[in-house]
Amino acid sequence: MNDAYICDAIRTPIGRYGGALSSVRTDDLAAIPIKALMDRNPNLDWTQVEDVFYGSANQAGEDNRNVARMAGLLAGLPVNVGGCTLNRLCASGMDAIGTAARAIKSGDIDLAIAGGVESMSRAPMVMPKAEAAFSRQAEIFDTTIGWRFINPKMHQKFGTDSMPETAENVAQDYQISRADQDAFALRSQQRAAQSQAADLFAREICPVSIARRKQSDLLVEHDEQPRESTLEGLAKLPTPFRAEGSVTAGNASSVNDGACALLLASEQAVQQHGLKPRARILAMASAGVEPRVMGIGPIDAINKVLTKAGLNLTQIDLIELNEAFAAQGLAITRSLGIADDDPRVNPQGGAIALGHPLGMSGARLVTTAVNQLERHGKRYALCTMCVGVGQGLAIVIEKV
Repeated sequence: MNDAYICDAIRTPIGRYGGALSSVRTDDLAAIPIKALMDRNPNLDWTQVEDVFYGSANQAGEDNRNVARMAGLLAGLPVNVGGCTLNRLCASGMDAIGTAARAIKSGDIDLAIAGGVESMSRAPMVMPKAEAAFSRQAEIFDTTIGWRFINPKMHQKFGTDSMPETAENVAQDYQISRADQDAFALRSQQRAAQSQAADLFAREICPVSIARRKQSDLLVEHDEQPRESTLEGLAKLPTPFRAEGSVTAGNASSVNDGACALLLASEQAVQQHGLKPRARILAMASAGVEPRVMGIGPIDAINKVLTKAGLNLTQIDLIELNEAFAAQGLAITRSLGIADDDPRVNPQGGAIALGHPLGMSGARLVTTAVNQLERHGKRYALCTMCVGVGQGLAIVIEKV
């Protein structure tokens, strides 16, 4: 098997819902980090890129009709470079990286771009066609997140709990207290704030310039979502998803906008194009769980990917765990014997603080991990995500 290397990785800032990036079309947003890769690697013959793999969870609006292909063209890639859009919901961007890596490892391709995009601010409302002539009934669904066009058989067999309801299920099944969830959320906010203050995200973020009428362009350079929090403030938030529940807006990830792209290459392409490998992709693994507790999906995925990589958890220097909800994050770490405040887990904060643009988040985790391994001189990173409808995905990378 060939090695698959990450040679570069860049992302946009993560925008709040309805925030600074909400005026940017999704396909334009997807193109921004690809264009940044091109600008950062001017000597690369971009006609030699064999495919663009991009994750996107929605695909109901401006991300329709293969946003990977649209993004490549809009970024200025040569027209001979194709594009493929993948959808594993929250893990779409991570799956795009793993899929590109598998193609490189197999020897099928040598050079690829992988990443993901999501503009949850611009997710459209959708309406199904009438099922009968002269029907007077009309339904409309918000495609920002969650179920729509539900199959009654799916609902009957597995339930169709909303994402926050699945977190409540996990909190109940794994006995995760509200206080522990809020403490987890506060650590995420504090670590993200410290990282921003130290400018630790600068190397992985490409600023986004947004034209405005009768004003100078708006330059978005930093993640918008992090905010000051206290345990007292978090404890006052309501639990709108279940009576006597524990999941709140403060201990859950938010809905956001963002895009991320990585340049992947084989050893042959590295030598041919004069690239500098930054990390090696060792393995990726997926797992399925009951949809009602989708948040625990990473437990089995992690065990599988570590076996594939020939590693154990004690050898992992960094764990980038997507914080869909504090409840599921704690269920995973505790199931794996990891302390709640383990410094290896999300040392720069996670999705509760930074935000969770669905199709982009997995690529963001890997990008952040590459930079952290380099910054601290560490070797192995584990990146993992839970996935709606009951899945987990995990990937292991090694600094080179």
